[in-house]
Amino acid sequence: MEAIRVLAGLAALGVFITAVRGHQRRQISRLNLIIAFALCAAVIALAIYPPLFDPVLRTFDFERGTNGVIFALLVAVGVLFFLYLRAQTTADTNERGIRLLVEALGIERFDWGRADELPDGPRLVTISPAFNEAENVAGVLKQMPAMLEGHHVIPVVVSDGSTDRTASVAREAGALVAELPIRRGGGLALRVGYEIALRLGADLVVTLDADGQHLPEEIPVVIAPILAGEADYVNGSRLLGSFERESVIRHIGVHLFSWVLSLLTGRRITDPSSGYRAARADLLEGLVLK
Repeated sequence: MEAIRVLAGLAALGVFITAVRGHQRRQISRLNLIIAFALCAAVIALAIYPPLFDPVLRTFDFERGTNGVIFALLVAVGVLFFLYLRAQTTADTNERGIRLLVEALGIERFDWGRADELPDGPRLVTISPAFNEAENVAGVLKQMPAMLEGHHVIPVVVSDGSTDRTASVAREAGALVAELPIRRGGGLALRVGYEIALRLGADLVVTLDADGQHLPEEIPVVIAPILAGEADYVNGSRLLGSFERESVIRHIGVHLFSWVLSLLTGRRITDPSSGYRAARADLLEGLVLK
């Protein structure tokens, strides 16, 4: 027991010294330093003079020795659980703050000046998230029609922190571009794209990838049920008709999740992860996208 007490005291002292240095370097907050001090001080006190905690042990019907160790372990688990919840809450708050900041910067850095020159009339806005797609994005944009079913087609490319010429190539090919300062994934890029589409007064919104896997000439297929009043939202499927099969694991996963979602929704869904989608713009206004 003496050796354990010595090791515990030295470990607590090491943690406290590390916390002090971290605070001096502005790596941890003052509150975290106070929490570290309180916990380390309790461990050091317990290591130096165990009888100091006898009143606490008696309060909970524990005694020093094996029972005391069990009590200390229970307290340690409770403290660790508290610290985990606190760290998770802090991480979630920081994550949300970064997401909102990146979204705001992306929307602010959109080509609003060029958007003022868009023609009046019904608008179909296409959204293409892109990360380092300088070699492919122009080919996709050049296949976009100028008009489709009486709607002006307005291509929007959201550069997701690209480090190549994706943004400039997309502009040269005729797209309006939003540039996110850091890469945050396709989901956040789509959120930015949807918000921009609504501000542009879109009637229809279509999402398709910038790498060429989705064919722009198939846009009439995905918007046809919406224009006919048969659907508010259409999701493309890579499993209907002919397609290029991906890895076996991914192919099995698509079938598995398709079956699960079909069971939950009561509708036949063949490809829940396809990025080729179309929706009425007013439908997007009522959705909270997470």
